[in-house]
Amino acid sequence: MTSTVPALGTRTAEGSALQGVLLDMDGTLVDTEGFWWDAEVEVFATLGHALDEAWRDVVVGGPMTRSAGFLIEATGADITLPELTVLLNDGFEDRISRSLPLMPGAEALLAELRAHSMPMALVSASHRRIIDRVLGSIGAHHFELTVAGDEVSRTKPHPDPYLLAARGLGVEPARCAVIEDTATGVAAAEAAGCRVVAVPSVAPIPAAEGRTVVPSLEHVNLPFLQGLMTL
Repeated sequence: MTSTVPALGTRTAEGSALQGVLLDMDGTLVDTEGFWWDAEVEVFATLGHALDEAWRDVVVGGPMTRSAGFLIEATGADITLPELTVLLNDGFEDRISRSLPLMPGAEALLAELRAHSMPMALVSASHRRIIDRVLGSIGAHHFELTVAGDEVSRTKPHPDPYLLAARGLGVEPARCAVIEDTATGVAAAEAAGCRVVAVPSVAPIPAAEGRTVVPSLEHVNLPFLQGLMTL
């Protein structure tokens, strides 16, 4: 699946000001944030370094270049960023090949949105190789397009991935609902001008203007997302 599609003009779900739903992947649709941390701990252990648990909140939700770069600097490990990126992706892929649990409510939400022909895009800081593996479990058919972190010049927390996704769907960012689990992703979506639903996975996220916080996707459905456009 490619990261962009031709814009075919603005599309809306019938009777709703909501034009599209843009969803994060790790920690939002699939329960994998812990997989990334486990892979990081394992790789750095082989390099002779123990990771501080407090660093988990620093690296969660970030692009590979930021999280891996932080860990190299924090530990002083003798490894380059490209070398570490390969090892982390390999470790993560190994874990998702054994188990890939969906987050509570994810399957039902995707099915409901698809049943009502709501345009959807998957927007992740993970690399394309990871997204394509995970899509086999989530269901690639749910999404008109996907955006990977290694396919944009600036990924989250910059707005670029969400602006690209909205443009690809042919919808207005302000009429999109974004579902995210980390502060990094929330910052990207808000910078793009989208309405945000935060479903915190590792670190808490406070409510704010234009942002709604819920404990799980089981609290999110199409009428809920449509209601965000009236706030």
